[in-house]
Amino acid sequence: MVTPVQLFITFVLLVLSLADDVKLKHKPASKPVRLFTEEDLKRHDGSEEGHPIYMAIKGVVFDVTKGKEFYGKDGPYNVLVGKDCTRAVAKMSLEPADLTSDTTGLTEEQLQSPESVFEGTYKTKYPIVGYTAVRILNQDGSPNEDFKPEDQPHFNMRDEF
Repeated sequence: MVTPVQLFITFVLLVLSLADDVKLKHKPASKPVRLFTEEDLKRHDGSEEGHPIYMAIKGVVFDVTKGKEFYGKDGPYNVLVGKDCTRAVAKMSLEPADLTSDTTGLTEEQLQSPESVFEGTYKTKYPIVGYTAVRILNQDGSPNEDFKPEDQPHFNMRDEF
């Protein structure tokens, strides 16, 4: 015969086990920030079929795979992928010397160009998958206290996986 105490304990254990299952099914409210090294980005240059294609602007790494006709292996903008190409975007250049994150020596107008392309094109079309060390870390390798992940209202968590 089952006593009321045993029944109560069984009920509590059942509720607790179900609560754990529910917790495991829900993803955290915010996605962890992924730090990409230069080597990590190079592996996402569109040369491998079926592998995601990534490019970075202003230290923000975007998954541009859905635009593979432009960014894929034989695409016209393939030189921009697998790296941070902020300078190239600022100068609207595909020259090898401009395929870098370094914006030293650019004019004020050129410095505004990646901002408009970043906000108007990349943030609205492609999901953010992480950040480069330039964006997250200080030059000495310590964490940048001012770092805040980009807000991307047009994408939800499912879009980024």
